[in-house]
Amino acid sequence: MVVLLGALPVAAGPARAGAYVDPVTDAPPTQGRGATAWQPFVSVTPLYQGSADLDNGGDFTVGGAVVRGGASYDFGGGTRAGVTLNYDYLDYSFSGARSWGGSSPWGVVQRYGVSLPVSFAVGDGWRLAVAPSVDWFRENGASTGDSLVWGALFSGTRRFADGNLIGLGIGVYDGIEKTSVYPFLLVDWRLGERWRLINPLASGPTGPAGIELDYQFDGGWTAGVGVSYRAMRFRLSDDGPTPDGVGEERGVPIFLRVSRQFTDQLALHLYGGIVVAGQLRVENSSGNLLRKDDFDPAPLFGATFIGRF
Repeated sequence: MVVLLGALPVAAGPARAGAYVDPVTDAPPTQGRGATAWQPFVSVTPLYQGSADLDNGGDFTVGGAVVRGGASYDFGGGTRAGVTLNYDYLDYSFSGARSWGGSSPWGVVQRYGVSLPVSFAVGDGWRLAVAPSVDWFRENGASTGDSLVWGALFSGTRRFADGNLIGLGIGVYDGIEKTSVYPFLLVDWRLGERWRLINPLASGPTGPAGIELDYQFDGGWTAGVGVSYRAMRFRLSDDGPTPDGVGEERGVPIFLRVSRQFTDQLALHLYGGIVVAGQLRVENSSGNLLRKDDFDPAPLFGATFIGRF
């Protein structure tokens, strides 16, 4: 599911904080440019997942950052495309993890890759999109060739005359000893003058695979409460406790978001929440489960800065 962070479809229309696609790529023409100008963007998300006790003894924390950058282009006629470069840095710190003999199952994990989202208007408010991507997700010291994840997102959405939107999509990815298929719901639905039901911000610390209830205040402020599902799967180091194995963290973030839209080009999103139903897994180099350990609810904090130029 972490691949969704960097491969959501590009959509036309005005950008809104917390919209169903990432506002980084869902951008209106920058003031002073034509409708077909390239629109560069960047987002930076420092994050921290606090200490969580492991069921079999010990605890761990995670700190790091998620960075996205690229550009999108409106070709006119309802066709839009873009390129997004992805980079994640996650530093895991374990203490007394008995499931792994008191040692750390992994340390620093990095992801880097690229996605090429394209979308097309097909009439009557319908839009089809595809976002192929290729990523490498690995612990430091792992083989790059064994860390490849590739695939695509496919989606179809309909925007109604009142501005509401709903759609369905599916993600298909292969790599790191597993082929994964994920259906997902896309929604941007007004429940009143100030209330909306949306998907979480794609470039935020929670990931976009969930649902969020959003409230718009005056003066460019919004707030939302939501829940999402997050799973990160990566290749382990060649010289670690499980050489060339597979590590995975799963969890369900429940969060509060407060956002400030400074201008059409600049926004800041602040997050606080908790990760529940968490689990760590280690598999061998063939993808067979060796050990797993559930962890207690963990505090989650983050901030996402988005800029378009």
